[in-house]
Amino acid sequence: MARGQTMAAHKGPARPKSGAKPAGTVAPAGPTRDELLAYYRDMLLIRRFEERAGQLYGMGLIGGFCHLYIGQEAIAVGVQAAKRPGDQMITGYRDHGHMLVCGMDPREVMAELTGRSGGSSRGKGGSMHMFSTEAAFYGGHGIVGAQVSLGTGLALANAYRGDGKVSWAFYGDGAANQGQVYESFNMAQVWKLPIVYVIENNEYAMGTAIDRSSSETRLHKRGVSFNIPGEEVDGMDVTAVKTAALRAAEHCRTGKGPYLLEMKTYRYRGHSMSDPAKYRTREEVEEVRKTRDPIEHVEDLLEKHGWADEAALKAIDAEVKRIVADAAEFARTSPEPDPSELYTDVYTEA
Repeated sequence: MARGQTMAAHKGPARPKSGAKPAGTVAPAGPTRDELLAYYRDMLLIRRFEERAGQLYGMGLIGGFCHLYIGQEAIAVGVQAAKRPGDQMITGYRDHGHMLVCGMDPREVMAELTGRSGGSSRGKGGSMHMFSTEAAFYGGHGIVGAQVSLGTGLALANAYRGDGKVSWAFYGDGAANQGQVYESFNMAQVWKLPIVYVIENNEYAMGTAIDRSSSETRLHKRGVSFNIPGEEVDGMDVTAVKTAALRAAEHCRTGKGPYLLEMKTYRYRGHSMSDPAKYRTREEVEEVRKTRDPIEHVEDLLEKHGWADEAALKAIDAEVKRIVADAAEFARTSPEPDPSELYTDVYTEA
C-alpha cells in the first residue's frame, strides 16, 4: 500500500482472565527494523482513523451503525503482511482497518463513512458495506457470517482459475456459531479450496461472553470434524499473526485446502458506537490496554532493539494524525451523492 496515503459479571463456569495470552501461541518470526516500523505505522493509522471516526459519529456526521477496530489492529496488519498481491480479503461489519491495510485511500474510506460521493462506494455503502475490487477487498458485510460463504466462493474461483491466490475470510466469535460457516467448511475441505478462515475472537460477540454462548470456546478446533487444521494465535502480537498467516497461506497454496486461525484479541470499545459495553468492567479493559496493547508491543520492540526512540515514534504519530485529519476534512466537505445514484450499481451487464 502507499502507506498512510492510500492506505459484568455473569453466572457460569469460570473464564480465563480477559486478554490473557493464549497457551501455545506461535512464536514471532524476528521482523526487521523496516518491517516493525511499517507494522507500527499501519496499526497507528488504523487506531487514529478509528478514533476520528468515533468523533465524527458523535458529531452526527456518520449515520447508521459504526463498529470500531480499536484494539484489534495487529490482526489485519499481520495478515496483510503475509498476503500476496491478488489475494482477496473479505470481512464483516468491523471493516475499516481491513480496508486501510488493503491500500484503500483513507480519504475514500472516511468519506464512505459519512455517505459522501467521494467515498469508495460513492457514499452508498457506508460503514458496513464498503468494497474495492481494485484493492481485492470484497466487503464489509452486515449479515452476520455471510462473508464466510462469500469468501469460500472467492476461493472456489481461485481454485477454478488455478491462479495461486488465497482468500482470507475474517469473522468473529459471534459469527462462529452461524450455520453457513460450517456449510462453507465442508465445501472448502471437500474441494480443497485455498481459503484461510480468520476468527477474530474478541471474547464478547455483540455483548455475550463466549463461554455463555459457545459449548466449545476453542474456536480453532471447530474445523476438526471437517479435517480442517487450525491453531490459536496471539492476535495482539502482529509478528505472531504474520508468522501464523504465512504458515496457513502455505498450506492453502500447496493444495491442502482450508486452514483456521483463531486470533485471540480484544476490542476496547463497545460492539458498536451505540453499545455502552456494561457487560464488562472498566478495570478489565484497562488491564488489557496496559499489558497487551498491540501498538505498545511494537513500540517496546523498536525501543528494545534501538531502532526507534520516542522522538521518532512521535514523528510517525504526527504524520499519521495529519493523514487522518485530511481524510476527515475530505469526508466532511465532499458532496453528497446525486439522487440518480440510487439507480446505479443495481444490475450488472453480462
